[in-house]
Amino acid sequence: MGKQTLNIIPSHIAVIMDGNGRWAKSKGLPRSKGHEAGVKALQEFIKYAGKLGIKYITIYAFSSENWLRPESEVKTLMNLLRKYLKSELKTAQKNEVRYRFIGDLFRLDADIRDLIRDIETLTKDKQGLSLNIALSYGGKDEIVTAARTLAADVKEGRLTPDAINEEIFASKLLTYPAPYPDLLIRTSGEQRISNFLLWQLAYTEMVFVDTLWPDFSAKDLDFAINEFQNRKRRFGKVED
Repeated sequence: MGKQTLNIIPSHIAVIMDGNGRWAKSKGLPRSKGHEAGVKALQEFIKYAGKLGIKYITIYAFSSENWLRPESEVKTLMNLLRKYLKSELKTAQKNEVRYRFIGDLFRLDADIRDLIRDIETLTKDKQGLSLNIALSYGGKDEIVTAARTLAADVKEGRLTPDAINEEIFASKLLTYPAPYPDLLIRTSGEQRISNFLLWQLAYTEMVFVDTLWPDFSAKDLDFAINEFQNRKRRFGKVED
């Protein structure tokens, strides 16, 4: 991959990896081949992002709505996930990536949950890039779950309603303690966030690129970061 020369690098990048199916269709291949190519693109993306000094990445790997896809495709995606996790488990000792998996993981098969637990345990003390992988994830469900947790705390006397503020609410979200994303990238030309990190993206800069995810390269990441660097982040304030 290429080399980033500018020096304002976002600390946390969120990514909606879109376009695997369209990539495969454009090449006359089955959708499964698009998903396989997408995994390779993800691995290259993580390597390059680590070289740039990015501290956190959160990727949208499988949404809660993706369970509604045809059963055959869901099965293919789960088998690919197994293969990916086994591969990452073998190489985890060689890098400094710390893995976390967020979402309704209980909907996944037991053997996949075991692989997730193993890779999280193996990498929990790594000091490099923190990679959050959103699986069976929905932003609305995350917020509802956080609200239920706070309601239980109030009911049990651990917290008063008046004590609940943005900081306390954020501490119940699945991405905690990672900072909110500075930059969201979505590939394939789509321009929506699709129930991803609804709370966390409140002031995130968003860059939408036409590149299909399997073709996403260092050049595309450099472009997105350059776009981010040219934005004026005022967070509701005015410039001095």
